[in-house]
Amino acid sequence: MLQFAHHWPGALSAKRRSTTFAAVAAMLVAGSLVAAPLAFSAQAPVGLGTAGNFAVLAGSTVTNTGPSVISGSVGLDPGSAVTGFPPGIVLAGTTQVANGVALQAKNDLVTAYNDAAGRSSTATISGDLAGRTLTPGVYTSASSLGLSGQLTLDAEGDPSAVFIFQAGSSLIVGSGSQVNLIGAAQACNVYWQVGSSATIGTSSAFVGNILALTSITMTTGATLQGSALARNGAVTLDTNTITRATCATPTGGGSGTSGGSGGTSGGSSTTTTTGTTTTGPGKTRGATGSSGSSGAKPKKHKTVKPAASKTKPPQHHKAAKPATPKPVVPTTAKPPAFTG
Repeated sequence: MLQFAHHWPGALSAKRRSTTFAAVAAMLVAGSLVAAPLAFSAQAPVGLGTAGNFAVLAGSTVTNTGPSVISGSVGLDPGSAVTGFPPGIVLAGTTQVANGVALQAKNDLVTAYNDAAGRSSTATISGDLAGRTLTPGVYTSASSLGLSGQLTLDAEGDPSAVFIFQAGSSLIVGSGSQVNLIGAAQACNVYWQVGSSATIGTSSAFVGNILALTSITMTTGATLQGSALARNGAVTLDTNTITRATCATPTGGGSGTSGGSGGTSGGSSTTTTTGTTTTGPGKTRGATGSSGSSGAKPKKHKTVKPAASKTKPPQHHKAAKPATPKPVVPTTAKPPAFTG
C-alpha cells in the first residue's frame, strides 16, 4: 500500500482507471436490475372501499335475463332501472338503487379505478393472454386485451400477491375461456382496469374484479369469481353466477396447547379463532394463538351420602304361647237329704 501510494501518479494508467470504473458501474446496474423485480412485486391491493361490498355495480342500468345468482350486493347510481330480479336472485347482499349507499359505492369505485390505472407497469402485454402463466405484477396494454383459452396466475406461494391488468380500451373474453389460480393466488387480489367496456364470453369462467370505465356484459352461462363494477354504463347479465371475492385471512399463530380438562355439562366455554368468538355449552376452554391459554379447571363435586332411611324395618311378632288348660276338678255329688 505504501509503495502504491508513493507511486500513485503513475500507478494506474488512464485506460486502467476507466476499466475499473466501468466494472464498478456494471456491478451497480446489475444490482439495480436484480432489486427492481423485488420492488415491483410487492404491490398493494387496490382499495375498493364500499364498492367492495358489491358483486354488481353500474352507472346507468342493471339488466338480467334468466336465473342468474348474485352472491353480494347489487348497486346502481345515478340510474334507477334494475330489471330481471326475479328470475335473478341476490344472495348475501342487498339491492341499492340511487340512494346514499349506492352513491358512496360509486364514488369509491372512481377512486379505485384511478388507483388501478395509475399503478406503475412492471410488464407490457398485448393481444391474447391464452396459454400464459403470469406471476404477480402490473401488466399494461395500450389497447385491448383478449383471452381465448386458459390463463394461469401464479402467486408463488404468497396469498397476498396482487395482479393488476391495465387495458387501454376493451377486454374481450372468448367463449369457454378460463382463468386458473395457483400458488395460493386469490381472486380478491386480481384486478382488471378496462378503459372502455368488458365482455365475458359464453360459459367462460373468469376471475377478478372488473373495473370498467363504461360497461360490462356477461353473456349466457358465464361465471365470475369477483365483481362486475362499471363506472358509467350498464351491467348486462344472462343466466350468470357472480360471487363476490373475499380474501381468506390467515389463521392464528400456530396451534395452541390444549386447555384444561373437561368442563361440566351445561357450563360454557370460549374458543377464539381469527377474531371470532364462539360460545357453546359443555365445552372446555381451549387454547388460542401460538402458546395457547390454559382452560378452566373443573369444579370438584362433593360426594353426597345417601340419607338414612327413617322407615323402621318391619318387626317380627313373637309366636303366642299356647294357654295351659286348667284341670277340671269334678264335683262330688252330695247325697240326697234324709227325709224319714
